[in-house]
Amino acid sequence: MKKRIRELFIKMIEMDRDPDLIQHFTKVHSYCRLIASCEGMDGHASEVLEAAALVHDIAIPLCNEKYGAHPGYLQEKEGPALARAMLTDLDFTEEEIHRVCTLVGEHHTCDPVDGLDHQILLEADFIVNSFENGLPKEACLQTYEKVFKTPTGKKIYSTMFGLGE
Repeated sequence: MKKRIRELFIKMIEMDRDPDLIQHFTKVHSYCRLIASCEGMDGHASEVLEAAALVHDIAIPLCNEKYGAHPGYLQEKEGPALARAMLTDLDFTEEEIHRVCTLVGEHHTCDPVDGLDHQILLEADFIVNSFENGLPKEACLQTYEKVFKTPTGKKIYSTMFGLGE
């Protein structure tokens, strides 16, 4: 793991301090790394995706405080500015920060999908959310059909939730 990803990971743990949120972004990060690797994503693009995975839910605490809830559309609205502030303090270029902020601002948006990194982030987040929310098998099947496009994401999700292929 690259130094700036390690630093970002630690900063997110220090910022969130909530074991549920920390466990969530850790799992999403892990699935993003796995899917990106299996799908042949290059090292730089994968690193930017890893950063997005770590900060994708950065707005949850703010949304809870400001709005009393954290629905996806509010996370997408509030998250990019928070991600930008955190990444600016680390060694990320403006281009990398822009892409991470775009992904944070779209991480609940399934249509349109803006690139392989966006697709992988969606899939990783849905894998984790489906488990954490105890999604029933019928809902998992609908999610599989609606969201999953990469061979690796499809394999993981269908295996994990007993959907067959």
